[in-house]
Order: sequence, then C-alpha cells, then structure tokens
Amino acid sequence: MEKSLCLYFQVHQPDRLRLYRFFDIGNDSQYFDEFANRTILKRVAQRCYLPMNELIYELIQKHGKNFKVAFSISGAALEQFEQYAPEVLESFKKLASTKCVEFLAETYSHSLASLKSPKEFKNQVKEHSAAIKKHFGVKPKTFRNTELIYSDAIGEAVADMGFTTMLTEGAKHILGWKSPNFLYTNAINPKLKLLLKNFNLSDDIAFRFSDRSNPNWPLTSDRYAAWLAEGAANDDIINLFMDYETFGEHQNASTGIFEFMRALPDAVLANTELKFCTPSEAAAKHQPVAPLHVPYAISWADEERDTSAWLGNELQNEAFEKLYSLEKGVMAAKDEELLADFRKLQESDHFYYMCTKFFSDGAVHKYFNPYDTPYEAFINYMNVLSDFALRVEKKTSKKK
Repeated sequence: MEKSLCLYFQVHQPDRLRLYRFFDIGNDSQYFDEFANRTILKRVAQRCYLPMNELIYELIQKHGKNFKVAFSISGAALEQFEQYAPEVLESFKKLASTKCVEFLAETYSHSLASLKSPKEFKNQVKEHSAAIKKHFGVKPKTFRNTELIYSDAIGEAVADMGFTTMLTEGAKHILGWKSPNFLYTNAINPKLKLLLKNFNLSDDIAFRFSDRSNPNWPLTSDRYAAWLAEGAANDDIINLFMDYETFGEHQNASTGIFEFMRALPDAVLANTELKFCTPSEAAAKHQPVAPLHVPYAISWADEERDTSAWLGNELQNEAFEKLYSLEKGVMAAKDEELLADFRKLQESDHFYYMCTKFFSDGAVHKYFNPYDTPYEAFINYMNVLSDFALRVEKKTSKKK
C-alpha cells in the first residue's frame, strides 16, 4: 500500500465586535466593527490568501494530479470575501476548477454549536454545505468541525448527517501509544472514518518555521521531506493540518515560507514514497486500524488539546450559556436579521478572546486578541448580548 500525505488548511476570519458600551444597550444594535473586519481581511488577503492561492495553482499546474490540498472555509470568511475581497473568492474558485482541491464542510459560523445544540449544529452544517455548493460547485463529503473539535458523540452526529470522513486532532492523551499516522473510525458509528493531525510535523511549519532558537532552523524542504518519510516509514498516512494564515501572516514572507512551500512537492515526490491526496481520497484508499474512543471533546488548540481555550473559565461559560439560552427565541422569531446576528455571535473567536490561559500558550492567544484583557472581551460581549436579548424578546412578544 502506498503512503499518503494529506495537506489541509483552515480558512476563517471572525466578525469582530466594535466597542459596545453599556449605554448602547437598547439604543444601538450595530454590533460589528466593519472597519476592522475590512482592514484585516484586505491585509491578510494581500499577505496570504492571494499569493498562496496563486502558488498552489502554480504547483497544481506543474504537478497535475500529483499535488492535492484541502480547505475548509468558514461561512464567516466566505461572506467577508464577497463583501470586501471578491478577488479572493475568485482565486479559490480557480483552485476548485483544477479538481485537485477538496472543500470540506464545517459549521457555517465557525461555532461551538456541536458542544451545546445538536439542532443548531445540524442547521449550520447544512447551511455551510449549501454555501460550498453555491460557490465551488461541489457537495462536501468530508467534515471538519470548528478547531477540529471532536468526540464520539459529535462524530456520531456527523455520520448521521451523511459524512463518511472527519478530521480531528491526534491528541496524545487520546492516542496513548498509538500513532496518528493511520486511519481510525468513530467508536459509535464505524462508517465514519477519522483522519488525525500529526501535530509535531504540522507545528514544524505552523509555529516553529521562523523560530531561530530552534536547532532545526532554517527548515529546508529537503530536510522536512526526510522527516515526512521517516514518519511514514511504518505507517500509512501523514496529515498536515494548519491555519492557512500560517503562510504570509503568522509566518511572514521574509521567513522564506513561500519558497519552502514552492519546493516541498518536488522534495516529497522525488525523495519519498508519499503521494499527495485529499482527505476523502485518503479515507477511501486506506483501511482503518481501530476505533478511536474519545468520550470528552478534544480540539487542536493549546497544549491540552481540549475545549478549555473557549470554555475554560467562568466568564466564557456564562457568556456561552447566556447566548444559547436565546436560541429558542431566535428560532421562534423567524427573523433573518436576528438569525444572522445570532450566528455571528456564536463564532468561537468571541469566547477565545475571554481566555485567561496566558501561560504556555500566551503568545498564541495574544496574537489573535483585539482586547487588552479577557475581562474587557467578556464585558463587551455581554453588553452586545444584553441588547440582542432585548431584540429577541421584542420580536417574540410580537408573535404572541
């Protein structure tokens, strides 16, 4: 059996909240900072999305079906592309036309709905799949939950929605002695196949690429291809999963990240037995070795690889519970504007900003955080939520 290399990128941009004061509650229902959203998206488009999409297109033109990648693009990102940078959406459509790119399904709002509301989770997945079909002309076969969040129960729900493959983290506390470099199955419904992220090899690019204190700096494509070959020597598949913003944003162009990526396919194809494949191809090609038992939710975030980045303190849990307590009223109101705001307020980023885990993972949290403190993020979000609750109450009282 030939060895496989699966490259997957997450693409997401949140709807950032504006500074929303207590005195705005009941008086102003404009919650989002459109200036920040537009400015940041245009910056990331120039640094990452446009040059990286062009590079991947060139690599596909050069290598044909021997080079393949996969993307999941959140609904929030798709909407911002349409609004602020349509050229980015066109460049993804250009990639779709090559038939060497797989587009994955996820929650439309990059939300944590899978941890709280099965109905909302299902609705968002359905909405996202429809958006992928509309933009790229394909119906997603593989699922990737927000931040690779996964448990046995979530996997069962995903299988019930008709997906046959799902991506998640190769968390050490789940795998124990087992390797992430094999295909596994859901412990409840074995029809759902699981691809696990090899976090060591993924993080060599995503986090350590420009770290000059790393003894392996500078990382060359030939050296990295040798690591990939070594990792797959006795295994089946290596899954490299990372944020797309790794290229040009987190690791800026001056680090040589684009040159590394340009040279990587040649190094892999010439010097290893690995073949590039999409997630659905990998799941079809390889035989699962065992069910993976995940009783409690895991993710790809932080050292713990759990959900504590979003729901690890009282602030986050209070905001989370308050938000989903409004779900029933939002659905009863049948108001498109209200539903759109409800979806945007579910984006996991809002809860990430409230994280107080500024220890080993402090630098990562600080990079993404527009607030000075988690408490500022919490107060701002709860002010918005208070106004949103008033709107829900007003709409539902009219229905009675």
